[in-house]
Amino acid sequence: MFGLTEKEVRDKYPEVYQHVKTTVKPERDQNNRTSCRDNWWIFGEARSEMRKALKGLSRYIATVETSKHRTFQFLDAAILPDNMLVTIAHDDAYVLGVLSSRIHVVWALAQGGTLEDRPRYNKTRCFETFPFPAATPAQQQAIRKKAEELDAHRKQRLALPTNSDLTLTGLYNVLEKLRARETLTDTERDVNTRGLVKTLKELHDELDALVADAYGWPADLPTPELLEKLAALNAVHAAEERQDIVQYLRPRYQNPEATVQGLLVEVEGVAAAAAKRPAFPRKTKEQSQAVRQLLRDSARPLTPGQIAQSFTGVGEGRIEDILGLMEGVGQVREVPEVGGYVA
Repeated sequence: MFGLTEKEVRDKYPEVYQHVKTTVKPERDQNNRTSCRDNWWIFGEARSEMRKALKGLSRYIATVETSKHRTFQFLDAAILPDNMLVTIAHDDAYVLGVLSSRIHVVWALAQGGTLEDRPRYNKTRCFETFPFPAATPAQQQAIRKKAEELDAHRKQRLALPTNSDLTLTGLYNVLEKLRARETLTDTERDVNTRGLVKTLKELHDELDALVADAYGWPADLPTPELLEKLAALNAVHAAEERQDIVQYLRPRYQNPEATVQGLLVEVEGVAAAAAKRPAFPRKTKEQSQAVRQLLRDSARPLTPGQIAQSFTGVGEGRIEDILGLMEGVGQVREVPEVGGYVA
């Protein structure tokens, strides 16, 4: 009934109107907040900022605030989230992929709280502080494709009529045991078979490798070292924001006037963007100039792999050689904490 007047509710939905007036209005009449008393037929808070952010999206990303397993998925825009869902107003599977990766889950578990024995996802501590990678268009597209596969796989298995008793939590309970190489019970083997949990594990492993590559880090970094690198990258982002260099996930929504520099651009036509990558120069002097200019424009540390993927006709090994020469003469320096270079 959001957006409807009292009369419109009564005219369009008379049964709902009578039910709400009978069961809700008496309690609202005692509410100390004028807005709640006067708008007694509207459920809870209007959440105008969230509605504004979701407007125009066909889907959005959501995770349950308190959950044994930290999973993210797309929900259709027709679904109105309640207060137990943390919603991310984005429809790009690249964002879903990064959030679904081990790298983000490790960060969220370290930053968030707990309720009894279950982790809680706090958007301020877990999401807003999380440093996204400086992924190239090609890396974004690879993550995007894998995240779509992951989301579709889970939805497809849970939607089967024969799997009506399966749940997302049940799938991930088995997934955790597979990762730990523990013996499955008969019930868990059944879940594994009908839910294709081994395939779910493969999709997660492949996604983790793609996201780690976007950061320029090994996929099997121990948790303490991974948290150190993320904290260092968070500090880099904080320093950038003090200079009005902001990593927007939805630039056209968050920064429509383009008043400050945005580092992540919403991708439209990734193949076209990749086709416009410049050819890597042939002469060493021009190569170092091209690399230095790229590092200056990025305003963030870039790994040799990310630099190589910004050009055509060059491999990561050659970029490492060029960076070594440039570092020797003081043109670039390495930032070991994040495994990248800055000019």
